[in-house]
Order: sequence, then C-alpha cells, then structure tokens
Amino acid sequence: MLKIFKVTAILEGISYLVLFTNMLFIKTNNPELYHTLLRPLGMTHGILFIGYVILAFLLKKPQNWDLKTFLIIQVASLIPFGTFYIEKKYLENNA
Repeated sequence: MLKIFKVTAILEGISYLVLFTNMLFIKTNNPELYHTLLRPLGMTHGILFIGYVILAFLLKKPQNWDLKTFLIIQVASLIPFGTFYIEKKYLENNA
C-alpha cells in the first residue's frame, strides 16, 4: 500500500501543478481551452487528492507516524510541491 501512496503523492503533485498551469497561463492566453481543460483536470486532481488523504489515514498506524508527521503529510497536499517533498523525505526509504 505504501507504493500506491507514493505513486498517488507524485501524481497528486503533478495534477496540482498542471491545474495551476492551466489557471495561470492558459486562462489568460486561451480562455476557451482553459474552460475545456478545467473540468477533466479538476476532477482528476480532486480524485487524486482524496486518494492521497485517505491513503495517508490508512498508512498512519502501519507506518507508525506520530501526530506531527501525519499532519505534515496532510498539509503537504495543500502546498504546491508539498507531495514531492513528502515522497523524498518520508517515503523514499520505506518502500
């Protein structure tokens, strides 16, 4: 399950950055393309985000994460590049 969490963390981070790219660059230059991409990108990111949070809850006990580590892992999902940091710092040596 840890490998699934690692993959989900990376994909969630990528989807977050793609969503921001769509919002910051494509919206200003091509509004029609922005609206076309918004729903599938947003839905993909939402599913990956929910998966990340649920998997973190499921792995809390088996990985023996204390409350501080668990909260850092959860908050990282809200910060751009946060899930990449989590993957390197907390998950790299465990899988």
